Amino acid sequence: MEEKTFRITDHFGANLAILLANKIIEIFPEFKARSFISEVEYYCTDLTLTQRVELIADQLKEFLPSDYARAIQILTKIMGPENPGETGMFTHYYWLMPVGKFIEKYGLEHFDISMQAIDQHTRRNTGEYAIRPFVRMYPKQVLMQMKIWAQSENFHLRRLASEGLRPKLPWAARLDLFIDDPAPVFEILEHLKEDPVKFVKKSVANHLTDYIKVNPQAAFSLLDSWNDTNNIHTQWIIKHATRKITKVK
Repeated sequence: MEEKTFRITDHFGANLAILLANKIIEIFPEFKARSFISEVEYYCTDLTLTQRVELIADQLKEFLPSDYARAIQILTKIMGPENPGETGMFTHYYWLMPVGKFIEKYGLEHFDISMQAIDQHTRRNTGEYAIRPFVRMYPKQVLMQMKIWAQSENFHLRRLASEGLRPKLPWAARLDLFIDDPAPVFEILEHLKEDPVKFVKKSVANHLTDYIKVNPQAAFSLLDSWNDTNNIHTQWIIKHATRKITKVK
């Protein structure tokens, strides 16, 4: 008999509900763990990965305190130590993805609390998806926050300052807000153009690759202004951002 292949989606079912419930109940003993696990197990069948993440987030909303600030306080406390590595959302802290979705769906009316939660979430997993509804609703405030994160000592937050504003972020709806006038976003990328951490550099390069597709004139103007530098990290970003462009002589 052929052995069934274990997919990443299979991590996001009752097994993840059990993991989360065990962590939550230590902080919030009133949590109805059995009911939470049962609901996730019942409804997750035949759902895609993203649908399962959203399902678990919705069930967290159902079983955690109705007060968003209290619920986020509990979820923040279960996050554990910060991630020291340059790893993405599917590695050690994959189990926090529903928490990011929880913030994204239920935190829009609580800007300051949600920014703090996204900060903490990003230090373990990533806030690049959770931040996007806030960009649309509070563009000026989020840009100010992104400038702060772009200068953070934490490289995950520096990466978020780029990744969260990408116009064509994979698995996310297109962000059109800055396409015609990307100057506010490019101002943030200026803070990151010499970043020595590859995790950050790759995000900046991919961000510029997006802009080459949606506003090439602005993208190449920025890249030309960076081209005079001898900084090895900036040159890496330029090379990576333009790697798919073929020059015809």
